[in-house]
Amino acid sequence: MPDTNDAVRATGRRKEASASVWLRPGQGKVTINGRDIEDYFPREVHRISVRQPLVAVEKVGDFDIKASVKGGGETGQAGAIRHGIARALVEFDPDMRPVVKKAGFLTRDARCKERKKYGQPGARKRFQYSKR
Repeated sequence: MPDTNDAVRATGRRKEASASVWLRPGQGKVTINGRDIEDYFPREVHRISVRQPLVAVEKVGDFDIKASVKGGGETGQAGAIRHGIARALVEFDPDMRPVVKKAGFLTRDARCKERKKYGQPGARKRFQYSKR
């Protein structure tokens, strides 16, 4: 377990988004790209998603989180931050690993956009068939 003054850094990814997360003991302040979480994520769903690993280990107000995220959309960025927080918690205290792992927060969600194929307008859509 690191010293109380040390910040733990971890990286989280989802879809096209990549997040660097710094976790340090504090009052529970969450800052994303220099903005407060309420300003950065207007939708409650994304704020809940970001805080899920802390809820799982019952440490909601115990850490200050600073995240730098780029790429992707809102949902991808929220997922990337969640992944980074989960990894940082495990690095901070390895005893939290079973709880976080069972909740599925350490697993990288590998789903991403399927590539467009030649001879058709999209990944799966086909050009309209005409007999004549």
